[in-house]
Amino acid sequence: MGEPVRVSVVAMDPMLEAGATGALHSCPDVAVAGPAEAAEVTVVIVDAVAEAVLDLVRETRNRPDRPEVVLVATDLRPAEALHAIAAGARGLLRRREASADRLARTVLAAAGGDCTVPPDLLDSLLEHRARPVERAGVGGVALNEREREVLRLVADGRETGEIAQELCYSPRTVVSVVHDITHRFRLRNRAHAVAYALRAGLL
Repeated sequence: MGEPVRVSVVAMDPMLEAGATGALHSCPDVAVAGPAEAAEVTVVIVDAVAEAVLDLVRETRNRPDRPEVVLVATDLRPAEALHAIAAGARGLLRRREASADRLARTVLAAAGGDCTVPPDLLDSLLEHRARPVERAGVGGVALNEREREVLRLVADGRETGEIAQELCYSPRTVVSVVHDITHRFRLRNRAHAVAYALRAGLL
């Protein structure tokens, strides 16, 4: 038997954090990490999957120890789930379904590299990705046709001038479109924008 998976818990509500920590303590395959200890998995507990939560998921994944993230939310809709996964969440759970056993299993799956979502949500996610007109982000934000055209060419490795020439835009327009996408979804650069759009099903 290997070492227990080290887990940290982040929640805005101290009671929720204490409850999740206590639940994880009951699993012998999991060890709750102390404040100064690196974690293999971080459990993030929230009410709604808003932009600030997606930022928190990205920031957690970018920590030096690069923990996997299990996101536990009061409610999860397909669009929110897609964006959470695109931001780096490895496991998704609704709070009402997060029993000690299920939370531990989701944490262990994330540590092992598996992505876990509620079974009923999986069908909705697949259906949601199959409908291009409904590829909406959190709060209804989606890519319009011009943004998709530009991002597809960025994904093909085209430079700004090449994209402008092919689409009959000015180079300034192309730069503006890419900037708008990265700013709206809080992405780092062109490469991150392409990766995010592909993973979220926006292209």
